[in-house]
Amino acid sequence: MVLIRALQFIVDHPHLILPKAGSQLLLSGAALGVALGVGLPIGMVTGHLRRWSAGAFAISSALRALPTLAIIAIGIGLYGLGFVNIMVALAILGIPPILTNTYVAVSSVPAATVQAARGLGMRPWQVLLAVELPNAIPLILGGVRTASVYIIATAYLASFAGTDATLGSVITNEGAYGLAGVIGATIVILILAFGIEALLALCQHLLTPRGLRRGVRLALEGSAA
Repeated sequence: MVLIRALQFIVDHPHLILPKAGSQLLLSGAALGVALGVGLPIGMVTGHLRRWSAGAFAISSALRALPTLAIIAIGIGLYGLGFVNIMVALAILGIPPILTNTYVAVSSVPAATVQAARGLGMRPWQVLLAVELPNAIPLILGGVRTASVYIIATAYLASFAGTDATLGSVITNEGAYGLAGVIGATIVILILAFGIEALLALCQHLLTPRGLRRGVRLALEGSAA
C-alpha cells in the first residue's frame, strides 16, 4: 500500500526529512513575520480610523489573486533565485488574511466602548492599544492561523525558486525518491501545517480575555438552545 510505504519512507530517512522540515519551518516563520509586519499595522490603523476600508480590501483581494508561482517568476527578474524570492512570495500569500482579519477585528469593537475610553481622556493611540487591540486579539489570531497554514503548505515551492532546502525538493523529485517519498514529504508538510495551527489555536485561547471567552460560550449555548 502506497500510504504504508510513504510512512516507512519517513521512518527510514530522518536524515533527509528532519533538516528539510526544519528549513521549511524557518522559511515559513520568516515569511509569516514579514506578513505580520505589513498586514498587522495597516489593518490596525485602518480599523481604528474606520476609513480606507475599500483600499485595504482592494489590496487584500489583489494579493490573494496573485498566483505564487507567478510571484516567484517575477521575483527572479527583481532579486534572482533563492531565499528572498520564495520568502517574499510566501509573505504576499500571508498578508491578505492577516490584513482582513485585523481590520474587521479592530473596526468591530463596539463604538460605545471606544467612546467610553475617549471619555476617560485616552489618546487615540491609547484607545487602540489598551481597548481596541485586546478586544480584537481573537479574530486577529484567527487570521494569523490561516496565514500560517497557507504559508507552510505552500513553502514547498521553494524548489522552484532555486533552493532545495525544503521538503519541496522531495515532492518535485519523484524520479529520485519515488511516489512513497513524494507522499511521505506531503504528509510531513500536513503535520507541520496543522501542528502549528493547533499551537496558534492554543495561543488564541490563552490570549483571549476571559470576558470575551465567556461571551462566546454563552452565545454558543444560546444558539444551541
